Amino acid sequence: MAQPKLTKLELQILEALWSHGKASIREIQEDFPEPRPAYTTIQTTVYRLEGKKAVRRVRKIGNADIFEPIVARDVTRYRLLDEILSFFGGRAQPMMAQLAEAGKLTLDDVRELEKTIKALERRHKSERTREPK
Repeated sequence: MAQPKLTKLELQILEALWSHGKASIREIQEDFPEPRPAYTTIQTTVYRLEGKKAVRRVRKIGNADIFEPIVARDVTRYRLLDEILSFFGGRAQPMMAQLAEAGKLTLDDVRELEKTIKALERRHKSERTREPK
């Protein structure tokens, strides 16, 4: 199934659902920091997410429908990352430079990235040594 294109508010609603697993519209709204979007704004957006097949109703408690996410958090993150990378010509380096220039990339982030790169290098080396020649 194709991953739907999601707005910022839709992503925030999905984040609340991924955190809770299942939630009513009121519970989703209460997950937002003040000033919260109106209940009806959340309700309309949840119904749009339902139409996009990103969430589904799983049961009803009283008058409240309970929703759960259908799309996975990691799949959604990868799709969003692909969109962002395409904006930078498909290359990570200009994106990382932009993050650094904007002050969004901390020294801790760089250290974690270095650890990830080293782990990838080790994995790549071990895969090469196992390949028949």
